[in-house]
Amino acid sequence: MRKERTILGIDPGLANTGWGIVHQSGPRFACLAYGCVSTPSEVELSRRLAKIHEQIGAVIARYEPSCVGIETVWFGQNITAAFATGQARGAALVACAQAGLEVGEFSPKQIKLAVVGEGGAEKDQVQYMVKQLLALDDVPRPDHAADALAAAICYTTHEGFIGKEESA
Repeated sequence: MRKERTILGIDPGLANTGWGIVHQSGPRFACLAYGCVSTPSEVELSRRLAKIHEQIGAVIARYEPSCVGIETVWFGQNITAAFATGQARGAALVACAQAGLEVGEFSPKQIKLAVVGEGGAEKDQVQYMVKQLLALDDVPRPDHAADALAAAICYTTHEGFIGKEESA
């Protein structure tokens, strides 16, 4: 394991893509920044995706993370929302690939388990634990940013290799 690294966390969504930057130094975490890329529904889809790609690219250029933890798409009941989330996720992943970042992809359950210790944790429990783990004064807002920070924290517990075979 690297002793120090900067990790980008992404919570993808077409309307709101949360991002968070976590610096890890051994077992210690520090939140460097977080935010949200918002795209209005009245804007053409291609322009919304371009904005997500460009702004995630700008975050990468500014904070120079070495890796990224990104949430996978959860289908649930709303297939239309899942497709939109998948498109936003793709736009963010292209920005990560262009920067040569190592990517760890995690399900919502894996992220909750890593941050709270319970895969079925509620959103407010995740937000509370993100605040505690990163020693923040307040819960990160909007909640998409808190979820992105949780994805970055999850990366540290899984080393970004979930679903990939590691060589012995």
